[in-house]
Amino acid sequence: MSLLRPDRRRTRPAYPVLLVMVAVLAGCGTDQPAAPPVWDAPTAVATGDQPATPTGPAGAPSGTAGPSASPSATPDPAALRRVFPVRAGNVAYHPTHSGYPGTDIFADCGEPVVAVTDGTVLEVSRVDRFDKKGPLGPYNGGLSVSLLGDDGVRYYGSHLSRISAGIEAGVRVSAGRQLGEVGRTGNANNVCHLHFGLSPKCTGHDDWWIRRGVVWPAKYLDSWRGKGNRSPVAAVTAWEREHGCPRAPRGSSGAG
Repeated sequence: MSLLRPDRRRTRPAYPVLLVMVAVLAGCGTDQPAAPPVWDAPTAVATGDQPATPTGPAGAPSGTAGPSASPSATPDPAALRRVFPVRAGNVAYHPTHSGYPGTDIFADCGEPVVAVTDGTVLEVSRVDRFDKKGPLGPYNGGLSVSLLGDDGVRYYGSHLSRISAGIEAGVRVSAGRQLGEVGRTGNANNVCHLHFGLSPKCTGHDDWWIRRGVVWPAKYLDSWRGKGNRSPVAAVTAWEREHGCPRAPRGSSGAG
């Protein structure tokens, strides 16, 4: 297990982070899924101190984990430990997101991005192939990592500046292990932040629009930042039960 580098003490207030939020909320995408998903209502804005291999062809993530991506035993999803995905003292996030239910977590570039829970690395993209001229959608996230938790939920983070050594598809990680660092790759509007999404595991060339997020994460982030353990399993399972793994709608272009 990798050791997290020590937290850096920060004395700056959170409000400078909030000033950049408006500049980036539209940058991660503006389109919506073709079928209306089952979304949880967002919560209030959270700010302040926080307690607590190269890509494959055409820039696709470096692969999805094989059999090792499935937990070796059937865990109790409610019993799994969950932690806030950015380990930093100066962090903020908005309860909503432009066009689809993801969340942008604002923190300084270089702050550690960590595994939310125990699981297996599912997808890794180590090359920033985003180009404003297109194609848009699959490449908007820049450097990114997704984790298939032992609870069956996929936890996705993008716009990273760096992915940690040893983080590859199929690697087992524990809650709190560092996956990378906050950055501004992809369609991040040159603002340091982590795009964070919750979704079921779906595979295929159209999966990017599901991977970026299908249920609102804010109420879970609220819990994890406060040392709680609220589970997104029920919401993600309900969405998958209703929608399955549909193809991306025609004209989709935005991705976190």
